[in-house]
Amino acid sequence: MYSYKTGIPQIDQATGGFDAGTNLLLLAPSLSYAEQLAYTLAKPLTGEYAIILSTNERASEVIDQFKSAGADKHFIGVIDAITKSSTPAVCDTGRFMFVTNPTDLTGIGIKFSHMIETIFDGTFSGEESGLFPPPVRFCINSVSTLLMYRKLEVLYQFLHVMTAKLKKVEGFGIYVLSSEAFDEKTVSLIKQLMTIVIEVKVERSDNYFRVMGIRGVNADWHKFTINKGQVVLTL
Repeated sequence: MYSYKTGIPQIDQATGGFDAGTNLLLLAPSLSYAEQLAYTLAKPLTGEYAIILSTNERASEVIDQFKSAGADKHFIGVIDAITKSSTPAVCDTGRFMFVTNPTDLTGIGIKFSHMIETIFDGTFSGEESGLFPPPVRFCINSVSTLLMYRKLEVLYQFLHVMTAKLKKVEGFGIYVLSSEAFDEKTVSLIKQLMTIVIEVKVERSDNYFRVMGIRGVNADWHKFTINKGQVVLTL
């Protein structure tokens, strides 16, 4: 079974990477490195693909972040839930797809399924990765924004479907959720759908993370920063 490398030594050395079908919740406060960490985990390595659902940034801005981190844009697709509200005439391309706004969960699911189909049939990037099933990283940035638009019960069902799809195609899912904006019931319910949780905290402007749910990886807090799409642990 394929293993998804994280670039985080504590995880990769202990586990060899995340198993195919893993769904990871990134639980983080505002003004942290949550987005950068999510995109670092979602960055496709050679032979991999990535699909990003963006509820906060335009597709072009998302791609720029991945390009600056050294990723090949031809293997990255973006489902953009922002641009169409201000530019209704914008049209889908093979790697950029648009929904009207973050409330359109049905549309998001359809766009995701279409991208997965083109990745599996080899037409997404114009070349095949040589691996089957092709490894796909999927990131929702962010679940917090979706919760602002839809009721918890509705979003839970949507995430249940998406996490199940990721398991079926042997992908790797990353879901960003604010640790400050929602009550414990909401956070606990979302956690039920996840295999692993990475928590982030900020102390005196420094970012720390800890990993929950991986056998062999302790739950100690690690101080870190992000540099050119790489997680850098600091003392």
